[in-house]
Amino acid sequence: MTYQYLFGPVPSRRLGMSLGVDLIPHKICSLNCVYCECGRTTKLTTEREEYVPYEKVTEEIKHYLKNNPSPDFFTFSGSGEPTLNNRIGDVLHFIKTHTEVPVAVLTNGTLFYDPEVRKELREADVVLPSLDAAEPVAFKKINRPPRTLNIPQYIQGLVDFRKEYSGKIWLEVLIIPGLNDNRENLEALKEAFLRIQPDEIQLNTLDRPGAVDKIRAATRRELAEIVRFWNLPQVKIIAAAPDRKKIVSYRSDTESAILETIKRRPCTLEDLHQILGLHINEINKYLDVLEDEKKIVSVRENRGVFYSIANN
Repeated sequence: MTYQYLFGPVPSRRLGMSLGVDLIPHKICSLNCVYCECGRTTKLTTEREEYVPYEKVTEEIKHYLKNNPSPDFFTFSGSGEPTLNNRIGDVLHFIKTHTEVPVAVLTNGTLFYDPEVRKELREADVVLPSLDAAEPVAFKKINRPPRTLNIPQYIQGLVDFRKEYSGKIWLEVLIIPGLNDNRENLEALKEAFLRIQPDEIQLNTLDRPGAVDKIRAATRRELAEIVRFWNLPQVKIIAAAPDRKKIVSYRSDTESAILETIKRRPCTLEDLHQILGLHINEINKYLDVLEDEKKIVSVRENRGVFYSIANN
């Protein structure tokens, strides 16, 4: 069976062998983050709909569980914001009643102001929301939200979720130097962390080119300075891309397929998706490693970011 809404398992730095569940068509999101490796948001919205049919998703999950080894996690993720799907709670409940595999939700957390969204995620074992900015200027620069979203509403939603949710919250903060690393934003973020009380604060930066040009990754030293500035026990810097290759689920045949395709001609992420039939998120995991190992290089052109074999 070819899966349309499941992908992987993919080698996740945080979740081991993670089977992705994608409930949103490509790049429908409530933010248009400058760093997004999946590209620009094509539909910026906070409107919730049943973007993909519940029955078809659960049919794929049932088939996967019957015919494959259990993954380490079922993970709601994809190339859009999963909580925009108004049946996410139903799909989550289906998984929890059909398997003991834990469930994670990767979300930007912007819709947590909605009590219904918070209620729908209560059965998850781990929720990984993001919060890159806690003051309006940085929020607009790095996350480029719709006008309907504001920072106080965003943070209050995360605070309310912490009060109502008994599982683990791993809050991800992605730093882009010059956009969200000034003292004002870092102080505002620390204040927000103290209110939200996440179990972990995972500090991250770019692995590869984002949705716009002229942004760069923070250095390890810059991230370490931010950790010292916050001085909070639950802050940790996320491991670099090479560590992903040590995960059991890292597949050398997937890596080879990507390299063989790029050898023939430079490809965008969307090209690789169309040619290989792999989910965009799955391809991204391997591109991170290949670029870090200097096996491939990326160049931004009119149609997007193209990947080609490095001339070593």
